[in-house]
Amino acid sequence: MENITDIYIVNQISLSSINDKDLYYYKNLRNLTVINSRLTYVSKLAFENNIKLQYLNLKDNNLSTLSWRIFHHLNISYLFLSGNPLHCSCENMWIKLWLGEEADAQELRCIEDGGGRKLLSRLTLPNCGQGTHTHTHARARAMLPNVEGENLDLSCTTSGEPAPDLIWSMALLSSYEITTSGQNSRLRLSNLSSLDHNSKISCTAENIVGEKGSSLLLDILFPPKITKLSDAISDHHWCIPFSVSGNPKPELQWLQNDRPVTEGAYIMTLIHDITDREYHGCLQLDNPTHLNNGNYTLIAKNKFGMDQKAIDAHFMLEPWGEERRSQIHNISDLTQISFPLPGFDAADSLTELKPAVRSIGSLTAGFLLVPLLGPSSVISNDDDSASPLHHVSNGSNTPSSSEMGPDAVIIGMTKIPVIENPQYFRSTNSLLKTDTFVQHIKRHNIVLKRELGEGAFGKVFLAECYNLSPDQEKILVAVKTLKEASENARKDFQREAELLTNLQHEHIVTFYGVCVESDPLIMVFEYMKHGDLNKFLRAHGPDAVLMTEGQTTRPVELTQSQMLHIAQQIASGMVYLASQHFVHRDLATRNCLVGENLLVKIGDFGMSRDVYSTDYYRVGGHTMLPIRWMPPESIMYRKFTTESDVWSLGVVLWEIFTYGKQPWYQLSNNEVIECITQGRVLQRPRTCPKEVYDLMLGCWQREPHMRLNIKEIHGLLLNLAKASPVYLDILG
Repeated sequence: MENITDIYIVNQISLSSINDKDLYYYKNLRNLTVINSRLTYVSKLAFENNIKLQYLNLKDNNLSTLSWRIFHHLNISYLFLSGNPLHCSCENMWIKLWLGEEADAQELRCIEDGGGRKLLSRLTLPNCGQGTHTHTHARARAMLPNVEGENLDLSCTTSGEPAPDLIWSMALLSSYEITTSGQNSRLRLSNLSSLDHNSKISCTAENIVGEKGSSLLLDILFPPKITKLSDAISDHHWCIPFSVSGNPKPELQWLQNDRPVTEGAYIMTLIHDITDREYHGCLQLDNPTHLNNGNYTLIAKNKFGMDQKAIDAHFMLEPWGEERRSQIHNISDLTQISFPLPGFDAADSLTELKPAVRSIGSLTAGFLLVPLLGPSSVISNDDDSASPLHHVSNGSNTPSSSEMGPDAVIIGMTKIPVIENPQYFRSTNSLLKTDTFVQHIKRHNIVLKRELGEGAFGKVFLAECYNLSPDQEKILVAVKTLKEASENARKDFQREAELLTNLQHEHIVTFYGVCVESDPLIMVFEYMKHGDLNKFLRAHGPDAVLMTEGQTTRPVELTQSQMLHIAQQIASGMVYLASQHFVHRDLATRNCLVGENLLVKIGDFGMSRDVYSTDYYRVGGHTMLPIRWMPPESIMYRKFTTESDVWSLGVVLWEIFTYGKQPWYQLSNNEVIECITQGRVLQRPRTCPKEVYDLMLGCWQREPHMRLNIKEIHGLLLNLAKASPVYLDILG
């Protein structure tokens, strides 16, 4: 019943009434036609649950009266009543007032007491037909606005024929008393409460002709009250959340260790939301250090009083304090250790390695892990399975379009707050081309074949798409669905589609267009036959026979030249992204796809954080960090630039030449953080040429500006790949 939008009933002589519950379950009913039947009665609650009803045709029935109360909650656009024996009574006068000239267009007539028929538009009756009027105002000694604790008198005066009933409507905590005399009524509020601020009070007068109302909002003055002051949250910018009530709006001041906080570009008070009685916001700190640690006091003042609350905030341990220098001195003999140790592989025993790692971790974990404690959001804010690609411009990574205005860019339904990136200069240009045209694909042209995977955003399917290519009747595509269809998600979906339309490169997965005819919303990408690169590498490595159940022959192993061919294609795609001022932020073999003839492209469908969950370090509930691919500045200071992508590209090279092994596979996540932030690097893979490992080391320079340029990396890989032919017989 909930899916039915239209009901058409005709020539039903047994239909005499529409009662309270007859249409209750037709919640999406928009058009109702009941004609040429014997309908005599419509209950006042007949359409109580049909709030979408817009078209009502009740022609040629036996209706003599119809109450306006049946329709008062609806937005009826079309009402047809001709052919009914309507009485020329005051109860039907509302039909004349409501339909106006439309009553003549329908030739709507009513039956007088003597049996004559009169046009309804000409009906006049004594003591009937005048509109109902109301007026509400405040009076007595206290005029609005009022101070908390005082009393307030409201009066309501009505007029109309027949004499209307007067109804007060309110939801108040303050005590009240109503006194009514004739068509005048008084509402006295005693001991006004701040909780009633902005509450609506309505006075409504109604009679059989109709209803009219008047209302006002209570404006109650009261002193500030800090209702919430919470622990600092890491979300690119740190935030100390608070909620403050007060009228007039309180002035806010912060103290750090009892000294006034000077606000500016890096520390500022932001109000994110204003409700009826409260202001919700946070003290935002951009990349705070140990100097920002301390006790923070929030003071809220207005002319009626003040309130204050304090909380301790800790952002980072002092990096070079006495205790820290002592720790570094004590482990100086270990600083030359490179992990993994020579000769260790996946099948080797790690018992000799673990004690050394633990000894380092136990000494220094306190300093290095502090930036990651709490609900940090280096990769994403809420959705931990969306694509990680981000545009960088105006000195920042752009946030959600629903949060940050028209130039905000988003990929994969992820809300990304701003990150300062000083390497990029300001530009007045829009981040997207103004003439971007997103191709719309008809849903009937998409035929789903099978499910490929699922992420937090929705599912990915293999599908056939018709009329997409002029050369082929149908082609295989990958279809990404969006299960959440909120208004913000739809805006981000459209923004992502525009952005992807502008990303056109031979080594970036092709985006064909969208289908938005109905839910779920769909994005259509090219289908890459061999799936993600990590799975492909493992399937063509020395351990592949162990991974395939029931297979008796070992798959052909990737050659060195084929690995170089793969690497230079990924580097080519990254050169393009860098030229477009995009930072990927999650470059890894799991996020690259393999097609026919060893064609490799960058692009995933947001599934990798489900399928490769062990590659991510979960922080604060939802946030997933690919720490094994992240450089020190991204782990410690949440900085993401093209240079941080270069670091990740070096790790991708290591993955390729180890046939898809997980970086630092011997170590726990905490131990990995220790190694990376202390300057350790991955060991040279056994099958890796020295020239390629030197290139990796060039990607892993601790200082971002010392790392190889992305174009240099691509050029070196291209020259190495050309040194020997690439054989493609492994693909079958």
